[in-house]
Amino acid sequence: MTDSTEKNDRAAITGTVTDIDGHPNLVLTRAFPMPAAELWRELTDSARLERWIGRWEGDPKTGRVAFFMTAEGEDVPPEEYTILECDPPRRFAGDTSAATGSWHLWFELVAKGEATLLVFGQRLNPGEDVGSIGPGWEYYLDRLVAVTKGRDASTIAWDAYFPAMQPAYQTLVAAG
Repeated sequence: MTDSTEKNDRAAITGTVTDIDGHPNLVLTRAFPMPAAELWRELTDSARLERWIGRWEGDPKTGRVAFFMTAEGEDVPPEEYTILECDPPRRFAGDTSAATGSWHLWFELVAKGEATLLVFGQRLNPGEDVGSIGPGWEYYLDRLVAVTKGRDASTIAWDAYFPAMQPAYQTLVAAG
């Protein structure tokens, strides 16, 4: 790790597993000191998304886009992303066609005056390894926090999340 890379200073995980419509969902929250409309752009505008996770290409009006996880490298093949719900700046939901199985991802933005609470979730499929999924979303959401504070997302160190948070997430699922 280089001197410019920031270690995660949280000792505990922030995710929970919650039943939503009869399905377990991994749910994580983050608070942002900005209006919901501004945070919505960070989560849906392709150029802004690319600063912390990836970009999309295509026409969202068709209900499908190609998503490139550019944070995973430059040669990562795109995943098809089906947009199921888009209610700016309140709620978004969609499904990926991930090679390991589809993922149902969603987020809600809750305005709190001039601040906004992001509630992010992933429906858990049977047998999925939340021990790696949870730390992954902690990492990406903290990268989002970093870029909204004007920092480079690369200052967030992956090794502070995985495998460090893996046992706590595995315990969370066992307890849920």
